Amino acid sequence: MPFDSIATGIAPSSAPISDANRAGNHVWLVAIAEDPKTGEIVQGGIEDQTRQTLNNLDQAVRAAGGTLRDIVDLRVFLIERADARGMNKVYAEFFTTKPYPVRATVVVKELLADGLRIEITATAVLAPA
Repeated sequence: MPFDSIATGIAPSSAPISDANRAGNHVWLVAIAEDPKTGEIVQGGIEDQTRQTLNNLDQAVRAAGGTLRDIVDLRVFLIERADARGMNKVYAEFFTTKPYPVRATVVVKELLADGLRIEITATAVLAPA
C-alpha cells in the first residue's frame, strides 16, 4: 500500500526522514524534543524534553487529522533509566483517558542529536479519510 508524508509544521530534519507518514487509516509518527520553529533541541531536564516531545507528537498527529486519543502504540527511547520517573510524570499529563496506548520504554546508550534525552515513535489509527 502506498503511503503519504504528512506536513507537520515541525522544522524539517536534514536527514531523509519524515515526522509522519500515512497509509490508509494508519499513521506512523516520530517526535523528539526540538523547537518546531528552529529545529534546535530544547534545553533542560527530562520533564522539559518530554513535554516538548509530546507537544510535537500532538502537533504531528493533528496534522494527520487525528488526536493523541488515536495513538494505539508508542515506543519511548531514553538515555537514562533514572529519566523514566520524570518522563512518566509528564506522559500522564498527555494520556489521561483509558484506553491508554500500548507502550514500550527502552533505555539506549545514546540518541543521535547532542543533548537529546528522549525520542518517541508512535502509531495512530484514524477514522477513514
